Amino acid sequence: MLEQASDKGAQLHRLVEPFDKREIAVSGGHTIYLEQSGKKDGEPVVVLHGGPGGGCHPGMRRFFDPDRYRVVLFDQRGCGKSKPHASVENNTTWDLIEDIEIIRQALGIENWVVFGGSWGATLSLLYAQAHPERARALVLRGVFTMTQAELDWFYAGGVARYFPEAWERFIGIIPKSERGDLIAAYHRRLFGEDDSELIRHARAWARWENALATMETDGVGHEPSAYYARAFARIENHYFTHKGWLREDGQIMADMARIAHIPGYIVQGRYDMVCPPHTAFKLHKAWPGSVLRLVKGGHAMSEPAIAAELLDFMDNLPKNH
Repeated sequence: MLEQASDKGAQLHRLVEPFDKREIAVSGGHTIYLEQSGKKDGEPVVVLHGGPGGGCHPGMRRFFDPDRYRVVLFDQRGCGKSKPHASVENNTTWDLIEDIEIIRQALGIENWVVFGGSWGATLSLLYAQAHPERARALVLRGVFTMTQAELDWFYAGGVARYFPEAWERFIGIIPKSERGDLIAAYHRRLFGEDDSELIRHARAWARWENALATMETDGVGHEPSAYYARAFARIENHYFTHKGWLREDGQIMADMARIAHIPGYIVQGRYDMVCPPHTAFKLHKAWPGSVLRLVKGGHAMSEPAIAAELLDFMDNLPKNH
């Protein structure tokens, strides 16, 4: 069913410190940083961050009642505190899904709620489709399904019609002869030999996305650190270059029958310029029993209306799905 957003205000749960921090060795020479917070014997939730390459941050813990939930956050391969930093070697969607299972088994968790936004929503859906017995429910925000149409919207001029000045800055450092495929043009520079050019283009790549993340944006975006931009831009571009290693365009929608029985809760900003709402609506229509809340907001989970609805979902999520 389609539900209207709640008008009530919401206070995020107080920020609690993790009770567990550790690193887990996974395949391909990678080490994953993870932390747990909340209630040690609580209902488990795994948080899948965006990007790819965005990493986790402490504010992600705020959506979960620490007296109810056992919250697992981890930095996906190559980003945040995971090592090696900014590495794309042995770094694919299917490696990440394997990592989620390794973490679940290491923590002795039978199944859990899967919470993810943007790329994290993509990964949540693919993980649940690969391991439907392990997902008790999915709570998603800013839905992205790794289709060519979604990539074209953001990197081939779609959203540029709304933010021409930001678009001009994004394409301005690429020669005109290469602007027909900006993902490929940036790829050459993000994986070239010139480190100064790598950082310059990494910052431009990251700035383009964060400039459009909120509804009240002026289209400028903040200047990301070189450390963050290197991982975010390289990993995200690497994933988009390979179309997420999906077997076909539209794989997620094609496989929705695999998770039709899993409860789904979707929060989508009506003014999301990064991941427009028609994708979330299409997902909702293909998912019997899912709940969709379209709210007055953009893309970021920090948008007030989006944060309020995510909190409402988590506070009122039925126990023992």
